[in-house]
Amino acid sequence: MDLSGLGRALLATAVVLAIAGVLLMLMGRGVLPRLPGTAVFGKGGVRGFVPIGLSILLSVVLTIALNLFFRR
Repeated sequence: MDLSGLGRALLATAVVLAIAGVLLMLMGRGVLPRLPGTAVFGKGGVRGFVPIGLSILLSVVLTIALNLFFRR
């Protein structure tokens, strides 16, 4: 049984998740601007946001990349 393909897919997923995590951390600190569609909420000293715009952007980019990568 050849599991090398599954291993590559898991590594690619980990890299994408790591990049998304770094982007979210930078957005939370105000280093990167928020995309339109980001829902910000907070109370007192706690602030949170839901990056809907970033999620849509990542979805489009990943869809294109995976279609190019897995095209036969």
